[in-house]
Amino acid sequence: MATVIELPVDTYKGPVDPDWCPGCGDFGVLKSVQEAAGRLGVKPENLLVVSGIGCSSNLPGFIHAYGIHSLHGRSVPVATGAHLANTDLKTVITGGDGDGYGIGIGHLLHAMRRNLDVTYVVMDNQIYGLTTGQASPTTTKGHVTKSTPQGNIESPLNPLALAITSGATYVARGFSGEQKHLVDMIAGGMAHKGFALIDVFSPCVTYNKINTYPWFKERVYKLEDKGWDSGDFYKSLEKSFEWGDTIPVGVLYKTDMPTYEDGEPNLHKGPLVKAKLGADKAVFKALVEEMI
Repeated sequence: MATVIELPVDTYKGPVDPDWCPGCGDFGVLKSVQEAAGRLGVKPENLLVVSGIGCSSNLPGFIHAYGIHSLHGRSVPVATGAHLANTDLKTVITGGDGDGYGIGIGHLLHAMRRNLDVTYVVMDNQIYGLTTGQASPTTTKGHVTKSTPQGNIESPLNPLALAITSGATYVARGFSGEQKHLVDMIAGGMAHKGFALIDVFSPCVTYNKINTYPWFKERVYKLEDKGWDSGDFYKSLEKSFEWGDTIPVGVLYKTDMPTYEDGEPNLHKGPLVKAKLGADKAVFKALVEEMI
């Protein structure tokens, strides 16, 4: 087993400072991703961070690593392509509940069922922050927002239950108000071989006045403090529905299963970016000209 040399968090300090609203939960998520990468000794040149569109999706611009700020809801397919081209990179997807659980939900489902070896950190503030406060897929019933002035009539999506039943092999929840614990969740997901979803309560201090830091602090408890067994599929699924006066954070479900990469013969000899083309210059030129 290779020796891990931890790196200081400043290793991942980006050239641009975050411009989120003061108090935004995304600051804690950014710091946690940086600390998790440092704990695992992942060098910036071996780290890829991919996002979609939204307040939280600005994160790749605030971290020293390879980064792609892609299209709305398209972070997962972009990350999939980049990861499969170079499996040597540690690929982390970051975004919000609107981007990931709304327009991007179809991509997310298929990435989870394939058990791709990537980590997806969703900053779940239960509101659309960038577009100034509309209801999102995780907004609770009755919540008055800019788009639901008489109260939200839709049931919120349950991302943890969805992940467990769709094939994700590491399913966890964190809270940016418990930053050290969140580092554990993200580092665990990055170290896990398979698809890791970390849903993070990341309060929007500007547009969500219900799901605030005090609201979560009164309710969240750590699963590991209760001796939780994350290997039981059915109990984990049942636990994912716990919501109200008590809300669990921690690793809900974890299992080891073959990844998509394990089953793809073209990846058995190493990353595609390091493979020989297999066609001479004349054939390659003809192919390119045919496509242009």
